[in-house]
Amino acid sequence: MHILVTNDDGVTAPGLLALAQEMRKLGKVTVFAPDKNWSASGHVKTMERPLRVKEVTLADGTTAFASDGAPSDCVALPLLGLIEETIDIVVSGINPNANVGHDVTYSGTVTAAMEAVIAGVKGVAVSLDSPEGHRGPLDYSTAAVVGRRVVEQVIADGLPEGVVLNVNVPYLPESELKGYMVTRQGLRVYRDALDVRSDPRGKPYYWIGGEAPTGVDEPGTDFGALRAGMVSITPLQLDLTHVKAMDVLKKWKFE
Repeated sequence: MHILVTNDDGVTAPGLLALAQEMRKLGKVTVFAPDKNWSASGHVKTMERPLRVKEVTLADGTTAFASDGAPSDCVALPLLGLIEETIDIVVSGINPNANVGHDVTYSGTVTAAMEAVIAGVKGVAVSLDSPEGHRGPLDYSTAAVVGRRVVEQVIADGLPEGVVLNVNVPYLPESELKGYMVTRQGLRVYRDALDVRSDPRGKPYYWIGGEAPTGVDEPGTDFGALRAGMVSITPLQLDLTHVKAMDVLKKWKFE
């Protein structure tokens, strides 16, 4: 079993190291991640400039590959042949914050796993629902173990074609988890605000700020599971077609 581990927070992120160490219990691991933070980058693929790759040493002394490309590039490059040995599954994370609801469209963590599925390889994204305003190092140990257990199930039972798993883990000790729940995508509530400022020459510039997002605490959703202290496992599909809307649109008259 050959597992590619990547992320969107950069190759030196502690969540990546925790995930890689746990994945090594399942087989051979190749770490291939961005050389900088690409959080909230979405599904980016670099097409108009060359990509650089270098070997780096992680904090535990193991070797990894770092690229100046986006998270999706760090999946595409090895799957296209930069890594000669066949890759069986791609695991992305551990993101330091939850990726629930509409977050998945922004998340480099999730879209890196989607890049694998597009290429016909199984993809799993793992995120940690860390407390808002947390200071100091995060404890990724529970999320890493959860990620391993989910990947074990994927290896044993497989996944339907075109499905990527989005796994979100409460910030709890493993012994305090209330269980695992297969969920649907919930509703994220954003409170973005535009902050307009002026530079020393009087020219305006802009920040997109505002309060931290929340979500609708509805049973059966990713956000609801986290609030209940449960691991959320959401199967996402790459086909975004709204089938019911097709019936409505087919009634349109174009003249």
